[in-house]
This record gives sequence, C-alpha cells and structure tokens, in this order.
Amino acid sequence: MRFHQDFAPPGRGAGQPRRGRTGVLTAAVSLATALLLAGCGGTGATAAKTAGAEASTAADQIEPLAATPAPRLPVTVESADGKRTTITSADRIVPLTGSLSEIVFTLGLGEQVVARDITATFEQAAKLPVVTRAHDVSAESVLSLRPTVVLADTTTGPAEAIGQIRDAGIPLVVVEPAKELADVGRRIDTVAAALGVQKSGDALRKRTQDRIDAVRKSVPVPADGAEKPRVAFLYLRGSASVYLLGGRESGASSLLEAAGAVDAGKASGLKKDFTAITSEALAKAAPDAILVMAKGLDSVGGVDGLVKIPGVAETPAGLDRRIVSIDDGVLLNYGPRTDRVLSDLVAQLHPEGGAAK
Repeated sequence: MRFHQDFAPPGRGAGQPRRGRTGVLTAAVSLATALLLAGCGGTGATAAKTAGAEASTAADQIEPLAATPAPRLPVTVESADGKRTTITSADRIVPLTGSLSEIVFTLGLGEQVVARDITATFEQAAKLPVVTRAHDVSAESVLSLRPTVVLADTTTGPAEAIGQIRDAGIPLVVVEPAKELADVGRRIDTVAAALGVQKSGDALRKRTQDRIDAVRKSVPVPADGAEKPRVAFLYLRGSASVYLLGGRESGASSLLEAAGAVDAGKASGLKKDFTAITSEALAKAAPDAILVMAKGLDSVGGVDGLVKIPGVAETPAGLDRRIVSIDDGVLLNYGPRTDRVLSDLVAQLHPEGGAAK
C-alpha cells in the first residue's frame, strides 16, 4: 500500500522516503494527526522564508562534474537484494528514485538517462518521461524505453514490477537507501561502480564530502551556557490529513545534528521513524524550531495553518513561529546536493551566525 505522490512520506527524493511498505506508510494510514514542515520564524520568519526560496531554486539544479566520464564496461556488481548483475552498457539508464537520478546526473551521465521517477524534481530531468504511477514503478513504461541498465533501491516497488524488468533480461541494480550523512559516499560509490565510472565516483565522493565538511565547520558554537536548539521534524500533507512527528529513524537526525541542533523527536524518546502528532508528544519534544518540507507547509496553509495544528502553538517553536522549510525534492536525498541542504538548514537555524567551530 502506498501514498499518492503528493502524500508520500518524506525521504530520499521529492518528499519520499519510500521506506518500505509498512513503517511510515502504515503509521500514516492509521494516524489522524499532523506532521509539520517548517521555515525559520519569529522575527526572522520573512528572512528565513526568502533564504529557503533561494536555496530551493539552487537545489533544483544539478552541478555535474566537469568531465564527462566514459564508462568502462562490462562490470559485475552485487545488488542490495543479493542478486549479481552484469552491466554491459550505460547508454540508456533508468534510475527509479530521485536520489539515484541525482547521483547519475552529477556523475556526468545525464545525457544517457532516458526516464525518471516522479521524485526526480531537479531542472535537468524535467523533460524526461516519468515511469512511475504515484510511487509505483510501471514495468511496461520502463521496458518500452529499452533501457540498458535500471537502478533501484530496496524500497522501490512493487516487487512484481521489479521482477518483470529482471525477467525481461534488463540489468537491474538495487542499492541500499540512504538514511544519514554517513551514507552519502557509499551511495555514490555504488552507483559509480555499477555504471563503470569509478574514477568519477571517487571525484564526486571527495567533492561532496569536502563541501559537507566545509559547511559543518561553519556551524556556530553556542554561546557560554546556551543549549543547542531542539528541532522537531514534522511531515504533513494537509489535504490527506497526514500529520507525523519524526523520531530516531525519520532520516533527519544526522542532518539536524550536523547543523548544530538536537533532534527533538529522537531526544524525547521516539524510537521509530514517524508517529502521530499529539499535543502530548509535541509537549514532550518541546522543540525550539520545527523542520518541514516546503510542499507540506503549503498544504496546511503556511505558518499560519501550521500553528493551528493541535499542540503546535504551545511549543516554543510555535510561540516564536520558528519554522525551517526545505525543498521536498532534496531534503533527505543524502547525495551530491546534501551540502546545500545542510547549508540552508544552518542558515535558517542560526540566522545571526556566530563563532564557527
């Protein structure tokens, strides 16, 4: 069972973690409360909103490596599902998640990509045909494009579609999804190896890590006696009445911690990915700021609508209207644009700057 694209839980793609068929999805179906998407607020709300909009515009573009790589094929790789796959051509690539598309394009192989998943929202992929319905892969659409290699991750489905693509003899590589900053390099390496461009993968991994490290060094040190801001990650789709509070497994913790914050849901003891928003859960989390995806924030009527969700207005974040909003298509991708996400998060959480680490 899956959400329509507009209601998919957050994750590695455009508002996606397609994190399995249960987990978030089961929780969202059974829960009747709200998950918030936020932008930096208080007296700095307008400035934060502007910063978020500028960052979203930049995030909608990929920055490929300068040199276009020449794949060295064939290669044989082991998929995350235990299958061994031999790739003989990278002439027609179909990545089945937005985050995998991001890596392929950034490696410099965008010209060989012939289709996209609905969650590939960046500019360079905009004109490609979509081969998913909501978040379900259409095997017929994929096969009609005569791909020479298909990239998926362990949450891509339905299983029948994946099996149909494999049964047609198309090389299909399954990649472990990314859940935290530490996964960025692994994902780049895996995709680069499958496409026979390992040297480009090495260059991209280094460039990405260097940029992430530079942003982390810019995070202000709290003043003497000051505590790091507590930030609650809220996921919502107002028109579907989906309102969720992120916990330890939401995927946002490592980003928040790298940005000099505390994941309020995790710190309050929420061990799974998402749970229903309740006044009690929000009071226990006691966030100083709320992190949301931009479309989710729009779906509840912006900040004014967000603070009307039961329990939000009573939190420190709600009282100060301190909302941090990041573009859906990039927030939890954990890929080559993650440094931009982290930089945007730092700017919105620490608008007045301060001493760097």
